[in-house]
Amino acid sequence: MTDRNLLERAAAAMANSYSPYSRFPVGAAIECADGSVFTGCNIENCALGSTICAERVAVGNAVSQGHTDFVRIAIISKGTNYCVPCGQCRQVLMEFAPNLEVLCARGDGRYVSYNLKNLLASPFTNANMD
Repeated sequence: MTDRNLLERAAAAMANSYSPYSRFPVGAAIECADGSVFTGCNIENCALGSTICAERVAVGNAVSQGHTDFVRIAIISKGTNYCVPCGQCRQVLMEFAPNLEVLCARGDGRYVSYNLKNLLASPFTNANMD
């Protein structure tokens, strides 16, 4: 799957966003090592702390189907800035894939690529629990 294909899957997921409060729809598509792809969109709640980001919805969809071998995620919004994952999402992604490629797109379709390790310095991992 090409970067563009994965971004298209994220954009399709964004169409299902429930974002009446922020009016900032986000879509994500996470690719597994076997080529399977799982998507998610942000789901807001009037109790804002209960909002779920698109990235965590995509991860939840994948994990609920038995997939945890992530290699790449695409994230897109309609904004003019690149849509990067929040800190909570970075931590959740780190749990499964420290070397994950993160494609961050903006509304015009342009995107940048990061390695998750560069987005989350000094993460809390299971090694910290020893």
